[in-house]
Amino acid sequence: MRLKGKLVKWQADKAFGFIAPNGGGSNIFIHKSAFANNKKIPQINDVITFSITKDKESRYCACDATFSGEKLKKKQPKKISKFSIYLSLIFLAAIIITSFLGYLPQTLMYIYLGLSLITYLTYAFDKSKAQRGAWRTSEGTLHLFALVGGWPGAALAQQYLRHKSSKREFRHVFWLTVVINMGILIWLKTYSGAKYLALFY
Repeated sequence: MRLKGKLVKWQADKAFGFIAPNGGGSNIFIHKSAFANNKKIPQINDVITFSITKDKESRYCACDATFSGEKLKKKQPKKISKFSIYLSLIFLAAIIITSFLGYLPQTLMYIYLGLSLITYLTYAFDKSKAQRGAWRTSEGTLHLFALVGGWPGAALAQQYLRHKSSKREFRHVFWLTVVINMGILIWLKTYSGAKYLALFY
């Protein structure tokens, strides 16, 4: 159910305010993130159309808010990239199989599996921090985990957790770390890289 009201209070420095519903009743809390149009700066006496939801502490607040004259655009659900999932699972399966067949040291297999798990959990913690408004894990740290071998876990987390999956710049750097990591792995199987691969036995 959509409601309409007037913005009666707005704290620009804290990005929140209160709406007085047209039908009367208590003022409704609204955060700037609740506006569909996040480019427009809310002003006192703006007419707002909104829906009601509850925050994490079960307090009522506004969501899906639009300014007078605007239409609410329904967000399209993000599509899961099956390519990322299949590539990650096939790569990990290939690492496990080639390790048990003796083509790669099992230590390397454990490194990839361990780093993938750690990276997945790091993404999960970072998403949790984002939802709580807590201090975030830097993108550089996430890319570093992917570069040293945790990229399968990162790719799975991006799709299953829907975290860092739509930021184009981040995705470009992520896929660069994947290419570099796989390139190093291939190099380790060459004559010049064999002596470094032997360190993992």
